[in-house]
Amino acid sequence: MSAIYAPAVLGSVATFEEVAPDADEIGTRMRTVLERLPWLVADAGGEVIGYAYAGPHHTRPGYRWSVNISVYIEPGSQGRGIGRALYAELLAVLRRLGIVNAYAGIALPNAGSVRLHEAIGMKRIAVYERVGFKFDAWHDVAWYGMRLVEPAEPPAEPTSYPDLRPPP
Repeated sequence: MSAIYAPAVLGSVATFEEVAPDADEIGTRMRTVLERLPWLVADAGGEVIGYAYAGPHHTRPGYRWSVNISVYIEPGSQGRGIGRALYAELLAVLRRLGIVNAYAGIALPNAGSVRLHEAIGMKRIAVYERVGFKFDAWHDVAWYGMRLVEPAEPPAEPTSYPDLRPPP
């Protein structure tokens, strides 16, 4: 997964990280989030060609029903519907967990990512102008969002991802 993420870090503004994390760092990030939220992978012949995950929208407790989602696809596999398939499964899992809202930030311009997020039902809700600086330029970030389930008042506590998975 670090090999899939590295081109986004080193050659695009899809992320504002400036140093590509190695496999150990990606593993640490996964373990931290997997305590509560999913990371999903797509593979072809046993080789990972893409992944999607959810992370906390914010760390304060009142935001626990909202997540940020991301998807990264190996460059040679882009445009084949893998991102859409990963997101379909990710959103289904998030609904079962009781997550209410999903958000995604897209550095602009990025027509492919905008199309993908709109195709899964997300709507543009805001643009943070000149919020990220990378490659000697300022970049806008469009925020997209969608309601996954209608919330109850008070809402039920979200289920943790490990509690949702069947035992091995």
